[in-house]
Amino acid sequence: MRILNVAAAQMGPIQKAESREAVVKRMLALLAEAKAKGADLVVYPELALTTFFPRYYMTDQKDVDAWFESAMPNAAVQPLFDAAAAANIALSIGYAELTPDGHHFNTQILTDRTGKIIGKYRKIHLPGHVEFDAERTHQHLEKRYFEPGDLGFPVFRALGGIFGMLICNDRRWPEAYRVMGLQGVEMVVLGYNTPSVNSQKSVEGPEQRLFHNRLSVQAGAYQNSTFVVAVAKGGNEDGFPLIGGSLIVDPNGVILAEAETEADELLVCACDLDDTAFGKKTIFDFERHRRIEHYGRITSQTGVILPPE
Repeated sequence: MRILNVAAAQMGPIQKAESREAVVKRMLALLAEAKAKGADLVVYPELALTTFFPRYYMTDQKDVDAWFESAMPNAAVQPLFDAAAAANIALSIGYAELTPDGHHFNTQILTDRTGKIIGKYRKIHLPGHVEFDAERTHQHLEKRYFEPGDLGFPVFRALGGIFGMLICNDRRWPEAYRVMGLQGVEMVVLGYNTPSVNSQKSVEGPEQRLFHNRLSVQAGAYQNSTFVVAVAKGGNEDGFPLIGGSLIVDPNGVILAEAETEADELLVCACDLDDTAFGKKTIFDFERHRRIEHYGRITSQTGVILPPE
């Protein structure tokens, strides 16, 4: 048995005027609760330090860059890293990354129990638009502010297992899970900020959005025999509602825990990473069932052939 106590640290809305320091205090409160419940890993949402700023149209690059982190950890976030290290807890956090050479990414990181960053993922499937459209009730301008991720879909050995990361819209694409599945992933952690209403299909409201969230996560878990920890930032951000629905799913696609609110809420589950083995040896067997030579672009572009030893 390889038991990992994972905590999904759902966060309620972060208003545009809320400071990073105030947000980190909320994250510290969730961390303290996770420590009390014996968590080994705490997963926070996409853009966990700020409001979902891609809903706002900005023309001044200085205004845009103010939402980005040029270092991680930085002064505002260091207390969270210090507290996690003191508690012997690993972290996964989503944030807007500004690189030293001026590139902008929607990023998620994974730390070890000492606060050292051991894994990084940059969002690949960016939704939305580049230019402002005044007729759209809900703007979504990720393509304007972020570049597509340039790191692919890597996996990382940590905490006695093999981990991968996704961000928000990435979870809707089966090939994202598949590339990590081909590398033997045992737990996928992901954060999201998902509007409660589809801006391009207004009849698609919260119930259907939550249904699609569960569907995507459960399918990714089952088809690749992996745990998936999906963590929301939910609630009403400056008049823009986001779904909650954070959930932890096992390798059979079964929901182990699901958030009941759209506020700050912690889900903790004991996950035995050995539970991924059965599916990987049966439905996901590389020798008997997977015809990996026919995966074409997925394998040729990523270099993925077999799971790492």
